[in-house]
Amino acid sequence: MRIGIKLQELFKRYQNAFIHYDINEVSNCYHLPCTLNTPDKIVFLSSQSDCHEEFSTIFTQLKEAKTSNVIAKKASFEQVSKQLYLVCIDWDFIDGQGQVFAEFTAIYHVLDNDDTLRIINVISHELDSSLTLTESLDW
Repeated sequence: MRIGIKLQELFKRYQNAFIHYDINEVSNCYHLPCTLNTPDKIVFLSSQSDCHEEFSTIFTQLKEAKTSNVIAKKASFEQVSKQLYLVCIDWDFIDGQGQVFAEFTAIYHVLDNDDTLRIINVISHELDSSLTLTESLDW
């Protein structure tokens, strides 16, 4: 299967997990250990319980904002090595009134381990830090 399709499937699952507040599914998208980086903090997740705790907090915030949709506006990727891919996605989080309440770019490091793709690092930034990588990722 073409790598672009495999990456698209991973991030469609990821997007769907956020829309449905599915902690188990979002956790399955990550390789452990991994890191989550925002301008405010760096989180190291080394176990399923770490993952569940962190995403439970994130999902509580999204529920409080009455998130109705999560939209990938732009996505691209680039192969870094035989097993490592860089993926950049610009996200919009939509509230219950259909308004964008959060927009940002996320840069993911994705590991291909025996044909299983999982995120090992994510860095979230303001949209002006968005990258356009060599391959477009169709949404």
